[in-house]
This record gives sequence, structure tokens and C-alpha cells, in this order.
Amino acid sequence: MTPTPVPPAGAAIEVLKPGALSTFQDLGRVGYQQLGVPANGVMDERAHRLANALVGNTQDTATLEITLMGPTLRFDVATAVAVCGADLDASIDGTPLPTAQARVVPAGATLRFGKRKSGLRAYLAVAGGFALEPVMNSHSTFVRGGYGGMQGKPLRKADVIGLRAPRAALPEGLPQARFAAGIMAAPEAPLRVVRGREWDAFSAAAQAAFTSAEFPAFRIGAQSDRMGYRLEGPALTLSSPREMWSEAVAFGTIQVPPDGQPIVLMADRQTTGGYPKIAHVCAVDLPRLAQRMPGESVRFTVVELEEAQRLAQLQDAAFVALERGHG
Repeated sequence: MTPTPVPPAGAAIEVLKPGALSTFQDLGRVGYQQLGVPANGVMDERAHRLANALVGNTQDTATLEITLMGPTLRFDVATAVAVCGADLDASIDGTPLPTAQARVVPAGATLRFGKRKSGLRAYLAVAGGFALEPVMNSHSTFVRGGYGGMQGKPLRKADVIGLRAPRAALPEGLPQARFAAGIMAAPEAPLRVVRGREWDAFSAAAQAAFTSAEFPAFRIGAQSDRMGYRLEGPALTLSSPREMWSEAVAFGTIQVPPDGQPIVLMADRQTTGGYPKIAHVCAVDLPRLAQRMPGESVRFTVVELEEAQRLAQLQDAAFVALERGHG
């Protein structure tokens, strides 16, 4: 058994400003959904895994998920960092920190985030990882439940974040920030979905409104959050009333409540749901959706299950190559 590294004295980060919503997340709390425990985890897995790979961490190492307005953090020890996902104008003592590039933060330096340039969620990885206590085998923060991360809360001013094993050297053979051709769609392209269990229960007009470019796009509503994205647009109606049992739901499930306005379930989703499911967002396009803000529009296009599986396999292979330094 490999001993746990002992961090040097002063291996910590002081939170000078907490940002709008900064929480620690990993790949999720797996294996407890039958007990009603949400999976939680990162909203943008692609950005999370790339940030970890750039500093030499394993994919399941927690990152700091930063939403819209980032924190100001002072490092007591030198360590390598990377920020991926949204461009929130990060800088180290005034020197720009580009997205998807690893840099060393010197001891005593301050990492700041400024004005949003693109995207919604950025992911900060530090070499060696943050010193957090797992809850149900995960470091993910569940704010509604009050557990995970740092006592189940977003970052607060004057918090001190411990570092597990900081490394000031950049890893050799840094992975390239790219994925295999054919996986990533253009930012404004429709989100790829597969038909849901109740697709055929929706009217032909509802199916057309959901996927056709001739209808108004759906707008992400102001009440959207890590639990679900509430969409506003053409009402999606069933062909006839339908009674349903609650059943398991997943990241990307699109439910349609009685008002006809769809809800895309996200990382902090409940474990079961009883609304009809018109579709499911393909795993490869969930990162694109996670980077969209309330007020922005989305469209959908249907692909067959085999295509969704092919894209997922390509993405998994790209992750493996990237994490081995051969991206």
C-alpha cells in the first residue's frame, strides 16, 4: 500500500474572495443512487479531466468548479495549476493564465479571475490535488445536502484549502488540449440527443418543435442550476394523457412536466423522476450544454443510439490517450 504523501508545512491556499459559486467536484458519487443519494460531480467532465491531465493528476482528482465569477486565491506554496473550460480571465500576479495550459504558481502569488470572456464554468486543477475528506467515496460538493467538498458549502472568504501533495514542476510530455476529430461539435451546433422512452407518446407537432430549426429555439431559463436546466420554448404536448411510475434518470435526461416546458437533468439531479422523457442529451455534448448560460438558446438534433455510443467510445479513447500524454 502506497503511503499518503505528507504535504509540506504551509501547503495551503487562502481564499481572499470566494467568487459567485466555487465548489469542489470530481467524477461523482457513484453507487448510492438506490438510496436516493444524488451523483453530483462535475458539470463539464471534459474540462475537468483535461485540467487534471495537464498537471499530472488522475482523472478522479477533485477540481474546483468555478461558475461565472471566479475567486481570488493566494498560494502559500509553489505548485503547478491548470484552468480549463470557461475563459474567466485568470491571471497569476497579473500575468495572464491561458485556458488549457499548465503553469506554476509561485509561493506567495495570487491567482485571480476577472471578467468572463466565454463559457460559464471553469475548472481549476492543482498538482497533487486538494486535501479534502471524501463523503461516500467522493469529494464532490452537494450544496443542497450540505456535504462533500469543504463542509458541503461553496468557497467562503478566509477559507483555507489544504493541498495534498503540491508539485512545482510541470509534468513531462504535457498532453495536448485536443480530441479526436468528429467528437466535438461547433459551439452553436444543435445538441445531439437520443430518443427517450416516451418519445412516441409525444405528438408529431411536439416532436417537430423539439428538433426542427423552423421552430423557435429553446431558451435556458433563469431558474436553471446544477440540478437541472429549465428550457423555455414551444410547449411539448403528449398525444394523450399518460400515467407514469417514477423511474431512474441520468445526467442529460430531458423530462417534460405538464406545462410542456422541458427540463434537462444535470449533475445534481434527483435519482428518479416521473415525468415523460422525450430524449437524452448524448454524453459528448453535455460539456457544451454545461457551458451555456441562462438566457442563451439551444437546439436539438436526434441521432441513433449506435451513433451516440460510437461518439462516447471515441471520447473515452481520447481521454485515455490524453491522460497518458499522447493526446
